[in-house]
Amino acid sequence: MANEPRFSAEQAENSRADETEASGNGANSNPPENLQESLRQAEQQAQEHHDAWLRAKAEADNVRKRAQTDIANAHKYALENFSNALLPVRDSLEAGLAVDRSTLEALRQGIELTLRQLDSAFDKFSIKEINPAVGEKFDPYKHQAMTTVESDKPANTVVHVLQKGYQLQDRVLRPALVTVSKPNEQPAGI
Repeated sequence: MANEPRFSAEQAENSRADETEASGNGANSNPPENLQESLRQAEQQAQEHHDAWLRAKAEADNVRKRAQTDIANAHKYALENFSNALLPVRDSLEAGLAVDRSTLEALRQGIELTLRQLDSAFDKFSIKEINPAVGEKFDPYKHQAMTTVESDKPANTVVHVLQKGYQLQDRVLRPALVTVSKPNEQPAGI
């Protein structure tokens, strides 16, 4: 027994404490109650955040679907207001045709009234005539040259309007059909 190692009391106590921690049977084997409470709160917050995320995702989907419906309706009914403005014009034309015996003067007055209604509808929706004056410079963005003729006017100017054009705001719906003056052809060297 003389060869057996001897431990001091302090070493023996430290050895027992190490064994207790390693075996998990010591005081530290159960987490304190405040850690369990913190875990429960964290799980509750995670669930609340997940629920909030699901609601936000559903709301975003609803907004996207509403926007798609609004866009589809805008395309489908884009001409509704303009169509409503044209209905009185059609009514006037039908009323003029319904009269059995009208004088030429009455027919003319009816057509003028109908044209004023159409002009009013065009003004309301910013549809403007493109009616270049004779002598006006040819504008390829607003005019379409149907033919060129020799003229005493400067080259590339409007000589005659065959058909008026129209524009909506700044966009040309139909260019004015015009006859344009030719450049003067003079022999070279004269």
